Amino acid sequence: MDRLAMLEQIAKTKLDDPFPQYGLAMEYKKLGRLAEARQAFAALVERHASYIPAYLMYGNLLEAVAAAGEDEGAKAEAASMYERGIEVASAAMDEHAVSELRAARDALG
Repeated sequence: MDRLAMLEQIAKTKLDDPFPQYGLAMEYKKLGRLAEARQAFAALVERHASYIPAYLMYGNLLEAVAAAGEDEGAKAEAASMYERGIEVASAAMDEHAVSELRAARDALG
């Protein structure tokens, strides 16, 4: 079984665990399957809103989508994702994540 198939299987069976969902989204991103990565990240932040790492990586993905010219609204969506991540990380008192998310948001310009 290849890595993607394994991650898809695990993600289907462990919906209550954000890590397999995150791993699947990251694998899609790595493979250049941006639309599938986007769907996986969207599902992840919907199901597991407190999973802080998702916000930075989802925002980064949205920036890549915008840079590829695939969606004009993706840059604004990336900024929104970073903002949501800042709120979640602040509530969790995760200053390192807050700092990373702010830097990513500010770099958008």
